[in-house]
Amino acid sequence: MRLSQNFTHTLKDAPADEVALNAQLLIRAGYVYKVMAGVYAYTPLGLRVLEKIKQIVREEMNAISSQELIMSSLQRKETWEGTGRWDDETVDVWFKSELKDGTPVGFGWSHEEAIIEMMKQYIQSYKDLPASVYQFQTKLRNEVRAKSGIMRGREFIMKDMYSMHATAEDCDAYYEKAIEAYKRIYERLGIGNSTFVTFASGGAFTKFSHEFQTICPAGEDTLYVNDAQTVAVNEEVLDDAASELGIDKTSLKPVVSAEVGNIFKFGTEKSEKMGFMYTGEDGQRHGVYLASYGVGITRVMGVIVEKFADEKGIIWPSSVAPATVYLVQIGKESVSIADELYEELQSKGIEVIYNDRDERPGAKFADSELMGIPYRITVSDRLLEEQKFEFTPRATGVTELLTHEALLAKLN
Repeated sequence: MRLSQNFTHTLKDAPADEVALNAQLLIRAGYVYKVMAGVYAYTPLGLRVLEKIKQIVREEMNAISSQELIMSSLQRKETWEGTGRWDDETVDVWFKSELKDGTPVGFGWSHEEAIIEMMKQYIQSYKDLPASVYQFQTKLRNEVRAKSGIMRGREFIMKDMYSMHATAEDCDAYYEKAIEAYKRIYERLGIGNSTFVTFASGGAFTKFSHEFQTICPAGEDTLYVNDAQTVAVNEEVLDDAASELGIDKTSLKPVVSAEVGNIFKFGTEKSEKMGFMYTGEDGQRHGVYLASYGVGITRVMGVIVEKFADEKGIIWPSSVAPATVYLVQIGKESVSIADELYEELQSKGIEVIYNDRDERPGAKFADSELMGIPYRITVSDRLLEEQKFEFTPRATGVTELLTHEALLAKLN
């Protein structure tokens, strides 16, 4: 990407009403545009980051034999009445409207009931089980608070997966596979060493669910963790979870965290409420065992920004950065060298953001730090005679002078 052809520009200041660091930096760096509180549009740069997060999640879901689909955002009232979750007193985040003919509809805040309604058409027998499906969907939730930038939005992108099983044992086994897949996801996203599988409230169907919580100073949750970091409990279930685990809760220390994923086992209760049954080998009708697995795609993006940013701007992990290299050209004599390097790196499959704009060197360097691309390469007139390039990792800020060959070796 040549920045001369990119419509966004960096900003010195974020909107005055934006209090969240993640949104401030993402807006200033040109990754997102704020539409209103809790609602953001994503520019080509921001979309690159989101797509890389999604691809990591997609690969891990595919690896445990889940199939990708996409559901509708519009939801029928009848779909949700069976479990009582159309009622605003039960679920208070619905955005609702009606069609021209007066038919009431809701805008999907979740898809658990919708998936069940669809899968009832395809799962009739034990031979059709197990099954697992997932999607990347824009969810709409009428949140009362929306002060955490893209970490808590009224409109956000979520990966939600649903697995269906003939027995509790099969459901439990798949659930464990999903936990391991989630661990791999957060490891690949660069936050694995600070993300914990956490005991949390199970809601209406199970005593406990599991959340994936990342230690983050901008988080909204309090997590209690033991010294060995092998036990993590959400504050809201601390007493119950400590009793269940047989541990002294005073051995757990509080840390601030942000939820980046959650998983639930529903048993058969929700299936039975919605008539989601299968014929077993015994010829009898049985309720399908269900589990649900979510990852907040946009939320994870915000958490990554919050965790790794410094006073200069964003620091993306290489796995999700919009490009590997931020290429800076300085002076008039080195333009052709920079152009050639840009084409060469791209031909080798290395993603490059090339600041070929007519700007001061200081502005180009400041933009590279704000945007958080992992490596900056500077091609300048003063280094032409030496035939060397400046190479600066964003994380350290330490610059090396490298030959062309050494530069390529760093990037491979």
